[in-house]
Amino acid sequence: RAEWRVVPNGVDTARFRPEGGRADAEGVPLVVCVGRLCRQKGQDVLLGAWPEVVRRVPDARLVLVGDGPDGERLRRGAPGSVRFAGAVADAAPWYRAADVVVLPSRWEGMALAPLEAMACGRPVVVTDVDGARESLPSAARAACLVPPDDPAALARALSALLLDAPLRAELGALARAHTLAAHDLRRATDAVTDVYRELLGGPTAPVVGPYEGRKCITS
Repeated sequence: RAEWRVVPNGVDTARFRPEGGRADAEGVPLVVCVGRLCRQKGQDVLLGAWPEVVRRVPDARLVLVGDGPDGERLRRGAPGSVRFAGAVADAAPWYRAADVVVLPSRWEGMALAPLEAMACGRPVVVTDVDGARESLPSAARAACLVPPDDPAALARALSALLLDAPLRAELGALARAHTLAAHDLRRATDAVTDVYRELLGGPTAPVVGPYEGRKCITS
């Protein structure tokens, strides 16, 4: 029954932007997944979907960026068209390298990876779980939102995007515009600051750092 405000996560849209060189110079259709290698993030579902993607798009490649407790198991079952890049200090070059970014999570807050990828002007396929759904522009959901734990649906969505360059360009531009309008870090910072100002009744507010998920403050 308390009063509440929800502030969506924000990302640095000056740092995460479309410009920049490719991290992968092979020129092949490239899908990138950035996230901790664990059950929550669903990379096992992605690997289950991948053979069907390659059947439809034979030269497609997949890069998993990140590390985690499932890394060894995932590597054992991965085909040669899958690369494990490990943990990286800056994921932006990989977002820019991708034709499509994917986050097949089983559950999620509002993860930063899809927002960062969209800020880089990339279409992002995510699963229909609460935080991920909220991060997508509504006009992209038909092409980019799939059920969780559904390799067949994931394969269809990825293949369709890899085979349709004009749609990728359209969704990438939409993603960038949506991130600038709804998830710019400055907007998120201002919104959190406004909540503190309201609660404290004064003009000053504490510095708020990054947080994995939505920010909720109750009074």
